[in-house]
Amino acid sequence: MNQSIVHIAVVVRDYDEALDFYLNKLDFVLVEDTYLPEQDKRWVVVSPPGSAGTTLLLARASKPGQLPFIGNQAGGRVFLFLNTDDFWRDYYRMIARGITFIRPPKEEGYGVVAVFEDLYGNLWDLIQLKKEHSIAKRSGKSNRSRI
Repeated sequence: MNQSIVHIAVVVRDYDEALDFYLNKLDFVLVEDTYLPEQDKRWVVVSPPGSAGTTLLLARASKPGQLPFIGNQAGGRVFLFLNTDDFWRDYYRMIARGITFIRPPKEEGYGVVAVFEDLYGNLWDLIQLKKEHSIAKRSGKSNRSRI
């Protein structure tokens, strides 16, 4: 059996403000932006640069009951984990672009990590896993890591 998670939906207030954040602050790539007239919504998919794995589906809140989940998708816990091949390059670039880090970089047994907020307040880990970490090995990619 061969299965994978294709998309993770992130509830957003507005497609264009979310696209601005993901494309211009995080350097994500636009995979698709298609208008669906029968539902009066857009199918907006973004991906981290160089990733061929899971993508983010930016899903505009369309019902009042969805609004409270904008920025609180995981109840205040870290929601998404952005792995990088160069933590310090990305950390300093993100700071220069105005990304708010709520926990500073820290060396852990598994690698280097810091927690940042997206434009709505969802928490993310920016992480560089050690090359011997089980997830790094599983991905089949080497982190050109010195950690």
